[in-house]
Amino acid sequence: MTIPVWAWVLFYVAVLLMLAVDLRMFGRKGQHEVGIGEALRMTGVWILVSLAFAVGVYFLYPVAPHEKAMEFLAGYLIEKSLSMDNLFVFLMLFSYFGVERRYQHEVLFWGIIGALVLRSVFIFAGTAVVMRFEWVLGLFGLFLLYTGAKMFTHRDDAPAADPSRNLIVRWFRRFYPVADRMHGDRFFVREGGRLMATPLFVALLVIETSDVAFAVDSIPAIFSVSRDPFIVLTSNIFAILGLRALYFALAALTKYFSYLKYGLGVILCFVGLKMLLGMEQYLNTLFSFLGLPWILPHVEVPTSISLTFILTVLLLCVALSFVRRNNAQD
Repeated sequence: MTIPVWAWVLFYVAVLLMLAVDLRMFGRKGQHEVGIGEALRMTGVWILVSLAFAVGVYFLYPVAPHEKAMEFLAGYLIEKSLSMDNLFVFLMLFSYFGVERRYQHEVLFWGIIGALVLRSVFIFAGTAVVMRFEWVLGLFGLFLLYTGAKMFTHRDDAPAADPSRNLIVRWFRRFYPVADRMHGDRFFVREGGRLMATPLFVALLVIETSDVAFAVDSIPAIFSVSRDPFIVLTSNIFAILGLRALYFALAALTKYFSYLKYGLGVILCFVGLKMLLGMEQYLNTLFSFLGLPWILPHVEVPTSISLTFILTVLLLCVALSFVRRNNAQD
């Protein structure tokens, strides 16, 4: 059953209203530095709002509401966990560009607005492709297995990518003047009669283009738990909505997530394998064409098991990180 257009419109209107409330609760731009207590409270509020939406799906969704609610929660957990890893990149970017903490929430706010638009376009396009070419899910599964494996081989001491080498930044600097210093929370200033972008705007550009790379991982992953475009989109957007608050919480709690990348590797490998197991008819055809004697059975992984597995991995990573932190202090 297709979700009516009014439901999509209502959802986006509600998202815009929630963003407006979020901006107001964080205070006017540039007024104050977001503290850990405020960030944790706002993170809790966004999690509660997301859970309330899941309850609404459980009672009101027109088709298989119980299953759809679990799909939403599984997708939300996948997107949230991947977002946590992406926020560490934001920490590096703000440090590189010298963005003061009290101005960071302004960049993140507009970054999230851009991410909502980009993710919506990617999800609608991805859904159309999957509905027309189901075998693409097999490619998604292989890509997620590769990405998950890379999580285990990535070295923490590896040099970070230089944001100044970002293709969009280089292109922008070539065609538009950039001021050589920050101007508070302003994205553009007029100097010598010329309108110039500030380094704060360049930081926003890098964050927006980084989200494109993040979406390449996260959107295929969410198709492993649901192919319903409404569930895929809403779980993805609700995970994004709380990123601004979560960023300031993680900035102070990074020491408790030392094992996060390994947990994300396990989750990505799990959802990639799950996706491949659902593509056994295409894989068996490929094996037969290649003359290989392999025959994969059909394996259906219930959403409830996926949800339990993802939540368990995340909690275990946090617990192990906490133990490691305490042992290092002894």
